[in-house]
Amino acid sequence: MADKLGILAGGGDLPARLVEACRAAGREVFVLAFEGQTDPSAVRGAEHAWSRLGAVGSALRTLRQAGVSELVMAGPIRRPSMRELRPDLRGIQFFARVGAESQGDDGLLRAVISALEEEGFNLLGIDDVLSGVLAEEGKFGEHSPDERADLDIARGVRVALALGAVDVGQSVVVQEGTVLGVEAIEGTDRLLARCKDLRRAGPGGVLVKLKKPKQETRADLPTIGPQTVRNAASAGLRGIAVQAGGALVIDRAKVVETADRAGIFVIGIQVTE
Repeated sequence: MADKLGILAGGGDLPARLVEACRAAGREVFVLAFEGQTDPSAVRGAEHAWSRLGAVGSALRTLRQAGVSELVMAGPIRRPSMRELRPDLRGIQFFARVGAESQGDDGLLRAVISALEEEGFNLLGIDDVLSGVLAEEGKFGEHSPDERADLDIARGVRVALALGAVDVGQSVVVQEGTVLGVEAIEGTDRLLARCKDLRRAGPGGVLVKLKKPKQETRADLPTIGPQTVRNAASAGLRGIAVQAGGALVIDRAKVVETADRAGIFVIGIQVTE
């Protein structure tokens, strides 16, 4: 029998989906939810505890008392200020070490994972728990990119790789060769909202989402779901391209249904980093 799984729950519906998957597999699960970050629906009916991000000492004790040996990080965490963190003594030590070892979001996540492993936990990736969530190569629905969209995808890949190399973001929107927006700390949904007001006349743009070169794949892989597709359509885009093997597609069937209904393409692409 698999070890009891601890879920470090960020935002969005991914933590809830992990809980559902563990229940279906008969695996014990414990959710550590974070105040101001985790959707309460993620812990409904599950063994759980709430913690503030800065309460590192009590959070580690809670995980050990729950009998957790394996951890998975699920959902985005909005980076708080030090004032919001209000770290305890263990938290001060933890964040001092993490801050010294990291630069940018990916560096921060690498440092967090390394510190948790030194605490004796085994860190898993989402795809170790949820099967079939990694994007596959090829189109997901009935729509395909045309030649112009292929050119925009290629430009988006070049820009996204350049951004990822300096640990900035994972997403870019391109319309007819023009970069309408790049993702920074705000996330994909806000990027799409900005680009809605920036689109030009003519065929809609494309959203390209790639993992960063040499990214720690056990945390913060680029992710799309049905809401991403709805937001892309609302922004006037005509398609989404994600990295095959390097991005998560949550609720694939609903993604395909939503994209087909909206008349936009979703495609998995191979990327050479």
